[in-house]
Amino acid sequence: MEQTRWNALWISDVHLGTRGCKAAQLLAFLKSHPCKQLYLVGDIIDGWRISTSKWYWPSDHNKVLRRILRMAEKEHTQVTYIPGNHDEFLRGYLHGHLLQMGNIRVLHETIHTTLRGDKLWVVHGDIFDGATRHPKLVTLLGDAGYTLLQGINGVVNHCRRLFHLPYWSLATAVKRKVKTAATYIADYEEAVAHETRRRGHDGVVCGHIHHASQRTIGGVQYFNCGDWVESCTAIAEDLHGEFHVLHWQDSQSLQETVVPLKLTA
Repeated sequence: MEQTRWNALWISDVHLGTRGCKAAQLLAFLKSHPCKQLYLVGDIIDGWRISTSKWYWPSDHNKVLRRILRMAEKEHTQVTYIPGNHDEFLRGYLHGHLLQMGNIRVLHETIHTTLRGDKLWVVHGDIFDGATRHPKLVTLLGDAGYTLLQGINGVVNHCRRLFHLPYWSLATAVKRKVKTAATYIADYEEAVAHETRRRGHDGVVCGHIHHASQRTIGGVQYFNCGDWVESCTAIAEDLHGEFHVLHWQDSQSLQETVVPLKLTA
């Protein structure tokens, strides 16, 4: 498979340890897209699910972790891990704001300097989600509903494959139909951009809401990585300092490709 090299890649919301995780697609993506810097922007491992009896860990999930370790150790990729709310167990070890796990740096947040000299704040983003400030039971109930949608989604797409139809995300369709979801996303993006501007940064790369985006908000460059449960997306900076939202198209064949999405501000 042809390789595309990047200056930096950002991925978030992989949720290793859950059935919805598209680990095989992520593994293929990482193998075909070497980079100088890799940012893991939270919820890479789903600690909430692993702490229950319903966790799921097939060999592909191990392969993803081994691939990241190989990038850090053998391919000289600078790997930075920013924990999210689902892998918040790592935050407890960040007493000095930095944890070194072999060749992988673990930080609450960090700054990426682009090839064009802009300063991008890298943060998972759950601190801007009002729902995650509620008692964890409320959040876990929302997570259970999302898991149910993913289960139904698997059945629907099995039937679609029998008729040679492409992958379709039920959860994404539901979110797009619910007016409050669109309002929630807009409010989240505005809150993140406002704090980025207050801190004096040129832009921000975050995750958390499973909605890939590249836009300008009040003069702030806003990027969201999306996820590897539904959309299989990443943010990338190429070797010329240009930014892209990459989408690894779901396919049952070897014809999977990465497509830059041209989004307007």
